[in-house]
Amino acid sequence: MKSTLRTVRLALAEPLRISRSTMAARDAVWLTVGHDGLRGHGEAVTSVYYGLGTETLVRLLTTVDLSRFADPESALDALRTGQWPAGDPPPAVTAAVESALLDLAGKRAGVPVHRLLGAAAPPVAATARTIGITTPSRAAAQARHLVANGFEIIKVKAGTPDPEDDIERVRVIRDAAPRARLLLDPNGAWSVAQADALLPRFAALGVEAVEQPLAPGDPDALGALAERAPLPVIADEDAVDLADVRRLAGRVHGVNVKLAKCGGVHAALRIHEAIEGSGTELMLGCLTASTLGLAPAVHLADRARWADLDGHLLLAHDPWAGIGGADGVVRASGAPGLGIEEVAVREDVA
Repeated sequence: MKSTLRTVRLALAEPLRISRSTMAARDAVWLTVGHDGLRGHGEAVTSVYYGLGTETLVRLLTTVDLSRFADPESALDALRTGQWPAGDPPPAVTAAVESALLDLAGKRAGVPVHRLLGAAAPPVAATARTIGITTPSRAAAQARHLVANGFEIIKVKAGTPDPEDDIERVRVIRDAAPRARLLLDPNGAWSVAQADALLPRFAALGVEAVEQPLAPGDPDALGALAERAPLPVIADEDAVDLADVRRLAGRVHGVNVKLAKCGGVHAALRIHEAIEGSGTELMLGCLTASTLGLAPAVHLADRARWADLDGHLLLAHDPWAGIGGADGVVRASGAPGLGIEEVAVREDVA
């Protein structure tokens, strides 16, 4: 098997502000693996939070040696059993490699990825759509637009210096979209005292659940908050890998699993298995990425209580297509592999 890399710039339709940063664009590195005339694709995106820049991703993906394997199936077996890749690469790199191999293996078998993962029917899920930290008038206009286009779930970013700004933004979104399901995400911006004071007010506004209200690093405090909170608490930054999730299982109401955070599809399936029956449910999340980066998670969407798979919808131009989402619903394709196709190329680095 042979692999090639391309780096592209993914610009957002508008800057996305969260409690710790504002993002207008990020780079994506595309991995293409070829074998017997077929090609499989995967994507890794840069992340300041996870310390992954463009050069780092390119270097790490370049060092992944696929030539030792006769076919994608044997490479996937080695990946699943922890025998490869060597050097313990970041989860985002492993996830991108696994994506390309699954795409290629599905095309070789003539079946979609979800069939390789044991699901007979293509998963379909209502996805949340994020509204960043913005003015109340802008937030209300966005909420009206989203529900008019079919979105049932809206995720509201929070964590401004003045919590009353967050309360007002959620209030106007609730007024603009009275039947929408609302999720709240402060990205770890609150202290325990702030969370205790604010969560009852957000619950009164009809917020369904809150992601990572406390700064990551103290899962015991997050678990204790979840026990007394008036609405479900979902761990995100405190739930990076399987070990983290095992510590939180049964203590929080949900864990946000991002493939780039945990290490890919099979790592996510292990997490799903670990929390079954614990009272902790699965949320499938994402980074801002193209359809290529989102597609593997969509093939798992039937396992999740909450789907937050809108990263491709935040882009000014998505260079891949095949999972939908513009109407509030993401759908895995029944076509072989990931079931997506490249619709345009905007290269920055060959």
